[in-house]
Amino acid sequence: MTPHQLHFPLPAKVAMGDQDFFVSDANSHAHDMVRADHGWPDGKLALIGPQGSGKTHLARVWASQGGGTILAAAELGRAAPAPGPGALICVEDVDRLPRAEEETLFHLHNNVLGGGGRLLLTGRTAPARWNIALPDLSSRMTATTVVHITDPDDDLLRAVLTKLFADRQLTPDPRLIQWLLPRMERSFQAATRIVSELDSRALSEARVINLSLAREILDTPPDDGKE
Repeated sequence: MTPHQLHFPLPAKVAMGDQDFFVSDANSHAHDMVRADHGWPDGKLALIGPQGSGKTHLARVWASQGGGTILAAAELGRAAPAPGPGALICVEDVDRLPRAEEETLFHLHNNVLGGGGRLLLTGRTAPARWNIALPDLSSRMTATTVVHITDPDDDLLRAVLTKLFADRQLTPDPRLIQWLLPRMERSFQAATRIVSELDSRALSEARVINLSLAREILDTPPDDGKE
């Protein structure tokens, strides 16, 4: 295979089970709060963290433990169920809630909590910073208890890199991850980008994922136009 030849990588199979969620100082409080939903003030919680921090993973763990439903904020009008008593509903990416979905979320919020259920909301920023025009919804979101996943410590970043490789069915030398830790940007987004680029370059250039390839990628600045 020559450099830049077209290739067709298999999609990553993301492991989302409880046993696949690594708990460290950076996310232990969020993990404990989400799992203990009986203690959420007013029956709702906002799980906040940067892209790639594990919000979706933790939300799925929560939903699976109680038979909950996960909805995307951008598609509430098509997907929002009529919640029954005690319903467990997670709405993801509420910081990107479209204007057209605000009334739907307002009624979903009231129906879930009115029926004694639990409402989990996720976003990259805290509810006070969500750009919501509907005053009644904005006040309800702002009044939600917030828990944060913070930037990763060494243990969590190592686990994230290991999981990202495993999701792509890759098993690099463990020394590669140890080499990356002090040299890469310390963020979940950077970890996702690096593993994706290593996988893509290895496939397109018929190369082994090793220190040499990692050095080349770290010397290449990320595209700031991408999320």
